[in-house]
Amino acid sequence: MSNEPTVKRWTAKRKAAVVMDIFKGKTTVAEVARQHDLTVSAVEGWIEEAQRSMENGLRARPKDIREQYESELRET
Repeated sequence: MSNEPTVKRWTAKRKAAVVMDIFKGKTTVAEVARQHDLTVSAVEGWIEEAQRSMENGLRARPKDIREQYESELRET
């Protein structure tokens, strides 16, 4: 069992910190999943969400949340 305290609620801030650690190579998806009793697919979902948000944030004219959601619906 990990020495990490049990996380009862995964806030956006906590998810972002974990995703950044993965991006920086400080940890892996499998390690995060194992340490926090999460599924690998859940952590990968956070990564995908972060990548979509970063792409929108780097646009010259970012879409608002509604536009981004509607655009994602059209793409699927």
